[in-house]
Amino acid sequence: MSKLSRRQFNTKLTKGVGAATIAASLPINCIVANPMEKKKLGIALVGLGGYSTYQLAPALQDTEHCYLAGIVTGTPAKEQVWSDNYGIPKKNIYNYGNFDEIANNEDIDIVYVVLPNSMHADFSIRAAKAGKHVICEKPMAMNVAECDAIIDACKDAGVKLGMGYRLHSEPYTQEVKRLVKEKTFGKVNYVTAEAAYRSLGSPNQWRLDKKLSGGGALVNMGVYAIQSLIYGTGENPISVSAQEFSTRPKYFKETDETITAQFEFESGVVGNMMTSHNIRANRLFGSCERGWYELDPASTYIPLAGRTSNGELNFEQESQQKLQMDDFAKHILFDTPNLAPGEMGKRDMMIIAAIYASIKNGGAKQSLNFEPSYGFGG
Repeated sequence: MSKLSRRQFNTKLTKGVGAATIAASLPINCIVANPMEKKKLGIALVGLGGYSTYQLAPALQDTEHCYLAGIVTGTPAKEQVWSDNYGIPKKNIYNYGNFDEIANNEDIDIVYVVLPNSMHADFSIRAAKAGKHVICEKPMAMNVAECDAIIDACKDAGVKLGMGYRLHSEPYTQEVKRLVKEKTFGKVNYVTAEAAYRSLGSPNQWRLDKKLSGGGALVNMGVYAIQSLIYGTGENPISVSAQEFSTRPKYFKETDETITAQFEFESGVVGNMMTSHNIRANRLFGSCERGWYELDPASTYIPLAGRTSNGELNFEQESQQKLQMDDFAKHILFDTPNLAPGEMGKRDMMIIAAIYASIKNGGAKQSLNFEPSYGFGG
């Protein structure tokens, strides 16, 4: 019979092919390692910009269930630097042209796509077809159709798909989710979320190029505000109205500078959000029947801070990226819940599309229709 590789074996198990069925087809002297016995999963970072360089790669030096196994870069000069810094063997270094050969590399289990937004769908789909599990940075894609294509490709290949939503793994965010779920302060009545920073970089950066980014502050920082409103209420919104403001049109020539939006939820909760590339703000606040909660800052890297009407919140903090990647690795290895599944990325892109549609139509209310649990992770 033909040899069954570990990658093929793992893929068959993921797709639900019983181990006994596979074992029955193997020679007696063929030993196949149980994928659950693999202590750490190898991650390849695709795109070696600032986030990979200063956040993901350092975090992968401390992760318990995954490690930095490979890189994919379009800049040849970075290959030797990363190889020297992290001991990455030449066989685990790829460029965008030969990326598909990663299918034959059994050191790499997960591909983390950390590229400009316009490249997310292409490389997530190619990674899935190569039999690799996928983490896709936010926003998931340029539009909802691309989100569907990524989700379908991962399902067809029998691989796991997660979003690079680091906050779902950190303790302050998890505490807000708990307070809301358990109704510690009763029903939530009002939530406001702000996620913004002042951009002073080159006007030629890719985030200000709509062909590469798909949008401005909304698709970059706005995702955090949208996420905050949803886990701050425990619900998906049913409608949204939005407005756009610009005070630096010569700098923000193609992309949105500042956006505000108002959300309605089925339970009657009202939500407001603001996102900007020209304002500094980072806060989540929820008013409830018998108290309140607040995170400020709410979505930066460590340290976060929080308080409730009962007093200060105080949790040990460590790299959010470390926690996020370990949680996704545990989801693969031990079947723990996927805290940020692909459907969450698609839901957020649907909300983004509705916000842009509202702005285009003079702030007209846009209806949103989700199943109650759609897009919520474990």
